[in-house]
Amino acid sequence: MTPLPTPLPMLCHTCNSACKKYGRHRNGLQRFRCNECGRTLTEDHDRLLGEMRLPLDRALLCLQLLVEGNSVRSTERITDVGKREILKLLVLVGSRCEHMMERRIVNVKVKDVQLDEIWCFVQCKQKTKNRLNKGEGFGDYYCFVAIERYTKLVLAWHLGQRTAEDTEIFIEKVSRATAGEFQVSADGFEAYPEAISLSLGTRVSFAQLIKTYRAAHPQQSPEGERRYSPSRVLEITKVTRIGDPDPAMISTSHIERQNLTMRMGMRRYTRLTNAFSKKVENLKATLALHFAYYNFCRIHQTLRCTPAMEAGIVKSIWELKDLLR
Repeated sequence: MTPLPTPLPMLCHTCNSACKKYGRHRNGLQRFRCNECGRTLTEDHDRLLGEMRLPLDRALLCLQLLVEGNSVRSTERITDVGKREILKLLVLVGSRCEHMMERRIVNVKVKDVQLDEIWCFVQCKQKTKNRLNKGEGFGDYYCFVAIERYTKLVLAWHLGQRTAEDTEIFIEKVSRATAGEFQVSADGFEAYPEAISLSLGTRVSFAQLIKTYRAAHPQQSPEGERRYSPSRVLEITKVTRIGDPDPAMISTSHIERQNLTMRMGMRRYTRLTNAFSKKVENLKATLALHFAYYNFCRIHQTLRCTPAMEAGIVKSIWELKDLLR
């Protein structure tokens, strides 16, 4: 058995001499005393929140409320933490979660991947943006999501417009996150075939599930039904694009269920409310926090563990505090 390495001694900041242990600070940190000059010092703080002065337990409570679907204002009322502090915390943790997922979810062996986009808007909808001639950072946004069918792991995501350029960026993320040969299913978005052919064409079998909807007739459908209910599906067509996919496995049901999880778990994605995002940075941070929490912290009821454990990325259930590290 390999012996553990001997920890380096604490050195005095004044005379650079070795120090010995000298009790503990009132906050529990180890104190030291210099053997030469007698100066006392305390070990470095584990500053998980950077320069923020928010107590760690209060910060974790704010994050727990946010990932369970509470709005920023609701979190402010419950925790007595200011709105600006909550948003600052959200952006800080969101950036760490995004980088963590990029490092952890790489070359994962998968069998069946499903792709989809979910709509939201920032500040105003696209029609209002065009009418008011607003610039970048406003209007409709789409979050591209890739999920593995059996492990329920969110492999990659991308926030952008529903264009060919953003689709290619998203598929590149999927390519970096996956390994080996697998099957891909997606909806009828026309930008998918070319993007998948460029990034994944040599190792995937790809098919699209194209749905034909009935057009709502003003005289046959009440106003409420036309506005809030989806149109009735008349026909579903499975179209093979690349390779030889298994027709029985061509499906988008699991990614559609993931869309529901996003709508329920993020207040910004709840329809017909005033909780929509006002800044793209806050929306992106919210998505990063949600997907990291979903993959590493939240127990999936079907799997009875987290998706990251099912995929073999980690061996235990993470806590919110682990995402800060």
